[in-house]
Amino acid sequence: MAASANEAGQNLSRNALIALVIGSMVGSGIFALPAQFGRSTGALGAIIAWVIAGTGMLALAFVFQSLSQRKPELDAGIYAYAKAGFGDYIGFASAVGYWIGCCLADVACLILIKATLGQFFPVFGDGTTPTAIAVASLLLWSVHLLVLRGIKGAAALNTAATFAKIIPILLFIVVAVTAFDGGLFARNFWGTAQPDFGDVVTQVRSTMLLTVFVFVGIEGASVYSRYASNRADIGIATVSGFLTVLCLLVLVTLLSYGVLSRPELADLPTPSMAGVMESIVGRWGSVFISMALLIAILGNYLSWSLLAAEILHSAAIQRTMPTFLASENAHKAPVGALWLTNSVIQAFLIVSWFAEYAFTLALKMTSAMTLIPYFLVAAYGLKLASSGEGYVASERARTVDGIGASIATLYAAGMIYAGGPKFLLLSAILYAPGTLLFLIARRERKERLFKPVESVLFGALAIAAGAGIYGLAVGAISI
Repeated sequence: MAASANEAGQNLSRNALIALVIGSMVGSGIFALPAQFGRSTGALGAIIAWVIAGTGMLALAFVFQSLSQRKPELDAGIYAYAKAGFGDYIGFASAVGYWIGCCLADVACLILIKATLGQFFPVFGDGTTPTAIAVASLLLWSVHLLVLRGIKGAAALNTAATFAKIIPILLFIVVAVTAFDGGLFARNFWGTAQPDFGDVVTQVRSTMLLTVFVFVGIEGASVYSRYASNRADIGIATVSGFLTVLCLLVLVTLLSYGVLSRPELADLPTPSMAGVMESIVGRWGSVFISMALLIAILGNYLSWSLLAAEILHSAAIQRTMPTFLASENAHKAPVGALWLTNSVIQAFLIVSWFAEYAFTLALKMTSAMTLIPYFLVAAYGLKLASSGEGYVASERARTVDGIGASIATLYAAGMIYAGGPKFLLLSAILYAPGTLLFLIARRERKERLFKPVESVLFGALAIAAGAGIYGLAVGAISI
C-alpha cells in the first residue's frame, strides 16, 4: 500500500508531517484553556498538571519515535502496534477507540465553531441549537467532499491552516506577557484563599483529562507513516510537534493567571482565550482571537477527519476491518472509511443537542477513548524493550527505550484512573457496538469469531457497556 501511495504522488514531507502533528493538537483545546483551568485549579496545580502531562506525553512521543525505527514494517501507527503486541481483537479495539475518539474530537470542533459564532449571532447559542447543528452538518459534509479529492491536497491545506493559526496564538502570548501582573499570579498560585497542598492534589486530578485532550494528535505522523517520504521523519515530526505545542499550552495557561483572577477566568465564556485578550486590549482583541479560533478549529477539524478515516482504512487494508472500509476513489482517498466516519460524526452531533455541557463532554470523552490506544502503544514499546525484539544485544538504546516506555505506560494508566469510572463506562458503550465491525471482518475471512481470551474480553466489555446504559437510564450517569 505504501508503494501505491507513493506512486500516486501522495508522499508527505517532514514539514507536512510536523504540520499534521501540530495541526491535530492545536485546535479547540488551547483556546478554551484559560477558563477550563480556572474552573479546576490555581497556577500551582496548573504547573504540576503540565509537568505530569508533559513528562508522560513526551515519553509517549519517544515511544512512537522508537517504534517507527524498530518496527518500520508496521505502517499503520497506533493501531498496528496494538495488534502486533496483543493480538487481533485488542488491535481492533485500539483502532475503534482511536477512531471514535477522532470523531468526538471533530464534534468538539464543530460545537466550538458554532459557540464562537454564537457570541456574535445569538441563533447559534452555545453551539448546540438546532440552527447550529444544521450549519455544523453542512460544514461536516463540505469537508467530506474536500477530503474525497485526495489526502495530499487536504494535508497541504492543513499545513497552511497550521501556520495561520499559530501566529494569533503567538500574538496572544506576547500581549499577555506585556500585561502580566506578578502579584495577581501570586494570588492565583494556590487556587484557594489559604495554601493547602492537599487541595492542590484534588485540583490537579480534575485537570488531567483536559491535558490529555490537548495532546491528542501526537500520533498524527505515525498514523500517516505509510505516506512519509522518509520514515526517519516520523519520529522527528512527532517529537518536534509535541515540544512546540507543549510550549504554547504552558504559556497560554500560566500567563492567563497573571491577567485575570481565578474566578474571572472561570466565568469566561468559550472561547476563553478571547475573553483574556479582551480584558487586555478591548473588544477588538476578542474579535481577533475569535476569528483566529475559527481558522484554528477548521484546520484542526480537517486533521481529525483525515486521522479518523485513515485509521479505519489502514485497519481494513490489514483485514481487521470489513473490506468496504479499504475502498479508495480515483484520488486515492479512503472513500468507504470517510462515509462511515462522517455518518458517525453526524450522529454524535444530533446527540449533542441533548447534552447539558456538550463541548466539555466531547472533550473529555475524546480523552477517555484515546487513552486506551495510547496505553497499548506504550505497553507494546515496553514489551519490545523487555524482550529485546528489534534490538541488538547489549544495545544501550534498549534500556533508554524501556525507561521511556515504562513512564508512558504508567502515565496512560494513571490518566485512565484519574478519569474515573464514569468515562470508562461511557467509553464501553461506544466500544461494544463497534465490535460489530470486527465480527463482519471475521465472517468475510471465514475465521472463528473470537478466540477464548477474546471472548472473555468482549464479555467484560459488554458487561461494562450494560452498566453504563443502566447508569444513564437511572440518572446515575449524566451527559
